[in-house]
Formats: sequence, C-alpha cells, structure tokens
Amino acid sequence: MVAAGGYGRRELFPFSDVDLLLLVDGMPDKESRERVSTLLRTLWDAGLRASHSVHTVEECSQVNEGNLELTISLLERRRVWGDEARYQRLDQRFARFLAAERAGIIRHLCAMTRARHEKFGGTIYHLEPNIKETPGGLRDLHVLRWLEKLGAGSGASLREACEFLFRVRRRLHTRSGRDNNLLDFEAQDALAEEADLDPGAFMRHYYLHARSVFRSVLRAIEQAEEAGAGLFSQFRARRGRLSNAEFTVSRDRVLLRQPGLFQTDAAAVVRLLEFVARHDLKLAPDTERRLSEALQDGRPGSYTWPALRPVLALPGFAAAARALHEAGLMTVLLPEWKRVDALVARDFHHRYTVDEHTLTTLESLAALPRSTDAIRQRFASLLQDAEDPASLRMALLLHDLGKGGGTGEHSDESVRIAQAVMERMKAPASVRETVLYLVAHHLDLSSFLQSRDLADPATARATAQSTGSLERLRLLTLLTYADISAVNPVAMSPWVLDQLWRLYVVTHNELTRELDSDRIHASSADAQTADFLEGMPTRYVRIHSQDEIAAHRSLAGKRPLEGAAATVSRENGYYRGTIVAPDRPGLFADLSGALAGFGLNILRAEAFANAAGLGLDIFTFSDPHKTLELNPPEIARLIGTLERAALGQADIAAMLRNRPKPKPLPRPALPPVVTFNDEASERSTLVEIAAPDRPGLLHDLARAIASAGLNIEVVLVNTEAARAFDVFYVSRDKARLPEPMRQRLRTLLLEACDGVPQGTGRT
Repeated sequence: MVAAGGYGRRELFPFSDVDLLLLVDGMPDKESRERVSTLLRTLWDAGLRASHSVHTVEECSQVNEGNLELTISLLERRRVWGDEARYQRLDQRFARFLAAERAGIIRHLCAMTRARHEKFGGTIYHLEPNIKETPGGLRDLHVLRWLEKLGAGSGASLREACEFLFRVRRRLHTRSGRDNNLLDFEAQDALAEEADLDPGAFMRHYYLHARSVFRSVLRAIEQAEEAGAGLFSQFRARRGRLSNAEFTVSRDRVLLRQPGLFQTDAAAVVRLLEFVARHDLKLAPDTERRLSEALQDGRPGSYTWPALRPVLALPGFAAAARALHEAGLMTVLLPEWKRVDALVARDFHHRYTVDEHTLTTLESLAALPRSTDAIRQRFASLLQDAEDPASLRMALLLHDLGKGGGTGEHSDESVRIAQAVMERMKAPASVRETVLYLVAHHLDLSSFLQSRDLADPATARATAQSTGSLERLRLLTLLTYADISAVNPVAMSPWVLDQLWRLYVVTHNELTRELDSDRIHASSADAQTADFLEGMPTRYVRIHSQDEIAAHRSLAGKRPLEGAAATVSRENGYYRGTIVAPDRPGLFADLSGALAGFGLNILRAEAFANAAGLGLDIFTFSDPHKTLELNPPEIARLIGTLERAALGQADIAAMLRNRPKPKPLPRPALPPVVTFNDEASERSTLVEIAAPDRPGLLHDLARAIASAGLNIEVVLVNTEAARAFDVFYVSRDKARLPEPMRQRLRTLLLEACDGVPQGTGRT
C-alpha cells in the first residue's frame, strides 16, 4: 500500500481524498479483490474517502499520456504498509523511468498547468476563487514542487503563502463539512471576521499571496519550457534581434547590456519602459531587480509628463504597465497605486480586483487594432484617429484610484487624485483638462446605455452637451469600451458593443448636426408604406433603416385579418423577434411573458403603434441555455407562441409557473427602488426600477404599467449579477405623468417587484 498525492506529501485536509496506490504483481484474483473491497468499506465506515488505484510496478513505470496524474502523484509517494521488496522494485524502476522520460513528463506537466490556467482566464483575480485550482492556488504550489523533483525548478521560498492557503483551505473544509475549496462571498465574510479584518482586506491578503505563487510558477514553467525548446527557439532568436545598445532580448525577456545603467543614467528607466511598450516584451528577473533598486532611489517627481508621454503614446503601453505591476514597481512610479493594489470591489459583477481591472482596460484597448470583429474594427478606427491617445491611457490608469478610499462617489475621489498626479507630473493645461474630464465622466456613457433610449433626441443632446467636441466623444467612447470590457470576460457582449457604437453615432450626428428627423414625411414613400407609417413616432424612422421598415411593413401585410404575425432572426450573437398585431392594453406584457416562458434573456424592447391601431413590438434577446441554437424547430414554436400571446390566446401565467426554477444564488437581497425622471424625454416620463432579478419580473412590471392605463413607449433592460435595472419610457395621452399618477404607479411597481421569486435567471 503506497500513499500518493496529498496523502503522500502529508497534506491531508479535514475532508480530503486519501490517495492510495495498491501495488500488485499482476491482475488481482477474486480473493484479493474481496480484500480490497473490505479495506475500502472499512475506510469509508471510518469516515475516510479513499481514492484508490491498483497497478503493477511496470504500469507505474511507463509513459501514459492519458494518465499523467498517476506519474505525477508518484513523485511524492511513500510506503504505508506491505511488501518492502516490492516497494523497492518500484523505487528502482520509477527512478530509471524518470531519467528516461523526464523531458516528456516536464513538457506534459507544463502543458497541463497552462491549460488549467487558461480555464480560469490566466488570472488570479477571481471574485470567488477556487483556492486549490485557480492560478496562484495550492495546485500551483504543487507544480513548483513537482518541477523541483524533476530537476526543472529552484524551489522558490513561498512559506508564508503556503501557510496562508493551508489555513484558508482547512477552514473551508471545516465550515462546509466537505471537500470544498471555493472561497465564495459567504466564506470570505466568515473568515475575515475570524481574522478581525474586513472582507476587502482579507481578500487583499489572499491576492498578494496568490500573486507571488503565480509569478513563481510562471517563471518555473518558462524556464522548464526553454530548456526543452526546439524550433520555437528560432523565433526567440529572431526576437533577439530587437536588441539595441542599451537593452538585449533573450527569450522574450529584456536584459540590460550595462548592469549599472540605471545608476549612471536615471532617464534610462523611461527608455526601458518605451522599449518594452514598443516591442511588447517582459522584463527578465535580473532587470526587475535592478529596476526596483533604481526606482526605490528615485522620487515620484522625477517622472514627468514630457518624459512619460512617449511611452503612453505607444499602443504597447499596456505591456509596460503590466511589466511594472508584475515586478511590484507600479507603486513606486505612481505612489497612488497603493490605494488599489489587490483591492477588491465587491459589487458582484466585477470579476477582478481594482488594479487588475485597470491593467485589463489598457490591454483591451491595446487589443483593438488586432481584432477581426467588424464592430471592434470601428472602435479601432476611433483609436487610430484619436489626437491624444496618451491622455486616454493616462485616464485609464487613474480612473478607478478613488475606489481605494475617500468619501462620496469614487469618480469624485479619482478626479481629486488625478489632479494631484497631473500637477506633480507637470502636464500641460490642455492635457490636464482632458485627463480630468475623462476620469470625471468615465461612467457617463455606461449609464446612458443602461437607462436611456438611444433613439430619443434628448439622449443625443445630453451626451453631446457633456462631451462638447468630437475628440472628447472619441476618447470617452474608447474609455467606456475598455472599462466595460475589463469588468468580466462577458461584459462586452455583442449587444452592448452594438449599443455603445450606436450611442457614439447618434452623439456624433448631434455634434455635427447631421440628424435627419423628417424622413417619415418623405414624398418617395409608396402608398402602402405611407399607410403603415401614418401615426408612427418620428423616432421609429430614425432608428430603423429603409430595409427594416420594408420588412416590418411586409410582415404586417402577411398577417391574417385581425390576426398577428411574428418572425425571429439571429444577428450579431443575439436574436430579434418582431411581432405585428392589433394594439391593446397588456400586449407588451404578454409578449415579454411569452419570451420569459422560453427562458430567453430580453436585452431591449421597442413598442410602436400607428394611426390604424396596429402594434409593432420588437424584442432583442439572447438564448442563455442555447435552446434555439441546439433545437432549430423551437424557433417555429416560439413564433407560434408569440402570435398567440399577441392575440391574448396564450396562458402566460402557466408558462411562467411551469418554467424550471434555477437554484438561487447567495446574494444580498437589496430592496427594490423606483425613480422618475422628466428630463430624459420631451413626451414621456422615464421610470427606472432596480430590483432583485427573477424570471417573469419584466412581465410583471409591464403588466403593472398596463393596469394603470399607461402607454409604454420604450423599454431598456439590464442585469448586473442578480439585480435587474429596467427602464420604461411611459406616457399618458402622449404626455408626461402627473404627480398623483406617479405615486400610484410607484406602488404598483413595488408590488410587482415583491412577487414570489422563482430564481435569479434574467427574463
């Protein structure tokens, strides 16, 4: 009996598996198998969960790529009980096996580790990390130990990180009574309280330890891979030709040609950053050490705007910023960075710590020119046309520093910090104004995307008034793109990307005064089109192309007399459903309920009606469960359901009631909030509802509005984690709501929000 894995290295936690290798000479007979079964039952009855395997010495000493875990687990084996001679044979054979297959085992171990890192996005900064498998966790500590045993590592000293992760895992096991390694929000709160820390400070300790582990394992893997490099080394050699008189490149790492360069020439620090930014490189460990010594001796005022601007102007500035951060030197160049270093922003939709989010914004911006996506190429053209990209990158570096303390909104605190930084750097007044504007308004466009109708002229006027110039609009749009992209890997969805571009276009048109709001009266329209458009708001023709209008008119012509017609199409990663039917109270509520019944995620909805009483409802939605993608016939069934719902012939309540209830997520239940705004539109009252999300919520809200006898002009929906942000443009007799009606509507909406929750999936 041989202890392997965690049992072999004596790292069992309260509910860990007990890894056992039963070493045999050949295929066990019936009596031996019965003894094994008895042993496993005995262990189970004793409260131990055995994870066993049965192998011969020969099987343990041969290449098996499909079971590399066995080879790795035997690196830390030890005899527990049994035939000593048999175990000695394993020792001898396994040693010869490792000597012969060492390079292949190292290669597979490195590939397996990189694949695991990729599974977690290659970052330690997860909101709820798995402390065993996430990059920087216990598994990476094991990899370092395995590489050392294979002669491919130096055994980095990470005792404090190891002890911290051990304590956390032990507490996770004892709290949950099982092999649980997920450091979720509830566990963070509990462990922080035990340590007499707030959750943010506790997680900062975790990230700092995980960062040191992750850096060590990446360096060890790189060194191991380089030792066995083949053809790839030719590419490395070509990269080495980037070397100049001051810096040389070896294995994509920058080294100093003169070790004392920084001591004799302080300006060489900035030239190094420029070299890294220009060629997208990383620093060699020796360079990091020498740079650290030089920066520790320098004063913050030594790095002025004229000196840093050439670096900030380069597309690869993100690489330079990442290099400084990984070397632990960003706080020296920018002392204010200490406020956000490994700082957790617990708002449930941000994936990363504040420092990682900031670096990811820069990397998202840097990746734009390489994108093959058509819409992202449009944003890349904005970056190419930007007159002052250095100010944009500086604003991204500073925009969230206010989250690290201070009072009030973090944007205001970030502006205060940015002003001090720009003054210290002796930035020109024009640059200072641009940076401070971008920092102060970095949330504006995101807010408009969530709460304003992009087709309403008031929205374009508001954003145009805020930006004031095409260059500021260009920079603010790019900053918003980078900021949203860095929230989490799916935040910049195709829908959000499309909406941000639309917001840029309507604001650009307002600034250049090229809006054409009179197309609805075009004399070229044929009689059928004129009849269809008669009574439609001018907003309809502003946001829909002539081809779309023709398709809507054609759909209306195909519907049976007094009937309904619907169509569903897929475009840009989401679906669009269009329904024409006689307008009636509750039409929108029934249609949204039908989509909810299918488990679809509504992103946007529009509702129009012409003078003849024909309603046109357009829903943009995603299919989170891939129901339509994997089952194309379901599209036809959805169309039929929408047509019946439009005519009031579908049992919406039953559809919502029969929908499977997802498991509720452990999130704090914040009370619903309803607010009104008369400034956002000239003819409607904007009603914003923020509430815990649940299936059927949009349907219930729309039903409440319909029951008050009000008309829904436009609906905007958005969800962050388990909280819904729904916006309705509501009117009565084509006018804003009077105060008594507001109070009644507020009561109805709050009652709708308080319906019995059915889950947390978006509908």
